[in-house]
Amino acid sequence: MSMPQIGAAAPEFAMAGDTGPIALADFAGKKLVVYFYPKDDTPGCTNEGKAFSALQADFAAADTVVIGVSRDSVASHAKFRAKHGLTVLLGSDPGEVTEAFGVWVEKSMYGKKYMGIERATFLIGRDGMIAQVWPKVKVPGHAEAVLAGAQALA
Repeated sequence: MSMPQIGAAAPEFAMAGDTGPIALADFAGKKLVVYFYPKDDTPGCTNEGKAFSALQADFAAADTVVIGVSRDSVASHAKFRAKHGLTVLLGSDPGEVTEAFGVWVEKSMYGKKYMGIERATFLIGRDGMIAQVWPKVKVPGHAEAVLAGAQALA
């Protein structure tokens, strides 16, 4: 599946989180950032989680909830959160959410092809529509760019 585009309805989702269930419907009327990352406790994913967590108060002031999603287990998320002091919600996707958002893609490393999560972020407006998409994310400065997008969105 391809990524939902700006102006499209955000795909409905429900998944387990390390602090309880997470579903799109829970955030009706709020702005939502859903960022997808490949793996708990790897350098890029750790830096991304820490960057979003460091800006948590600013996101809250912008009436925006941040959810990080990977295919790691709830137990893995809980360890990841505790080890790095993460404050964002962490969703454990068995596969449906990454597929619905079009981020489960063929990747290549050292000439080997495999399936994995493309680092991507979606800003969803209060109306449940995709307001902004950041595909193929590079971590440095990304959380700040997403925060600026959330602040600019009514």
